Amino acid sequence: MAEEKKSFFARLREGLTKTRNNIVKGFDSVFSGYSVIDNEFYEELEEILIMSDMGIDTTMNIIEDLKKKVKENKIKEPEECRQLLIDSIKDQMRLEDSAYDFIDKKSVVLVIGVNGVGKTTSVGKLAASLKGQGKKVLLA
Repeated sequence: MAEEKKSFFARLREGLTKTRNNIVKGFDSVFSGYSVIDNEFYEELEEILIMSDMGIDTTMNIIEDLKKKVKENKIKEPEECRQLLIDSIKDQMRLEDSAYDFIDKKSVVLVIGVNGVGKTTSVGKLAASLKGQGKKVLLA
């Protein structure tokens, strides 16, 4: 019997679930494996964020923000800064209203994601849509 082909969103959801679960496991091990907040603790968090494709600059911003908030709130236990880390990540992911403003501007769109979720198809659809609006599109 042939296996039913999964939809784009089903594959995307499945891929992102795997990524999220790996990140959560990594965070759980750090928060439960350390008894103090020290440089080694921050380095471990940094490694998890980088390995999750968060990017170096974003990771460094998250870690610096976390360090600042831990110091401001006088937090001593690693588990107590879990929510601060989550908030820092959310702050880094927040988009401005003009994040996708393509009108009269040269723009670069970077598409990332796990294998097999339809990045190429989505990029093709985005390019066709922009081309349909009279925009010049270059794919690389």
